[in-house]
Amino acid sequence: MALDTAALHPRAVESASCPSLHDGDLFAGCPELIGSPSTFARDEEIYGEDEDAEFVYKVMTGAVRTYKILGDGRRQITGFHLPGDLFGFEPGEVRGHTAEAICDTRVVVFRRRQIERVAAARAEVAVQLWGLATRDLSQAQHHMLLLGRGSAQERVAAFLLAVGERLGSTGSVALPMTRRDIADYLGLTLETVSRTISQLEGAGALVRAGARQVTLRRGRMRRLTEE
Repeated sequence: MALDTAALHPRAVESASCPSLHDGDLFAGCPELIGSPSTFARDEEIYGEDEDAEFVYKVMTGAVRTYKILGDGRRQITGFHLPGDLFGFEPGEVRGHTAEAICDTRVVVFRRRQIERVAAARAEVAVQLWGLATRDLSQAQHHMLLLGRGSAQERVAAFLLAVGERLGSTGSVALPMTRRDIADYLGLTLETVSRTISQLEGAGALVRAGARQVTLRRGRMRRLTEE
């Protein structure tokens, strides 16, 4: 039976400035895994650290950040989840991170146990879950590589290229995340991120059309990441 989340999050929110996905099914041809839609306003918490990891989510429109608050009070963003991404699968029974909507966001909510039961019985579902897990691992590895890069320019350029590719953009990219988000993801200060984006623009690697709208000159951007 599908989970009814309308009572928990009754607001229907949409945002033309956030990315969206038009395919509503998590697993094609698997009606027992049809989830329930839920909406979250900008900066609204989806789940908190140390809560029970009971539900799994798929982003349909908008974007989600996951993060931890470090011992010194700093926020470390551990991942960005964009349309088509599945998030909320934890290795244990409780949440290791907090998840928040970056902008007005619509998700589909699934019971974790339901997915696990179906995956145990149907090989095609298990294969799809394995593919999603592999993609998450690849993104985590990419994040580690970003943090290990020597210069802020390399980190920011590689990050922008990766986000553009994930959004399927070949030119202009509408970034759902703020510069503060980017800074907390890359282990930089807000001032460094802002200055670096200006430097990239000055080097002809990107063109800004607004606070979060950029056109990437991919060839030049890639050369900067390799220099």
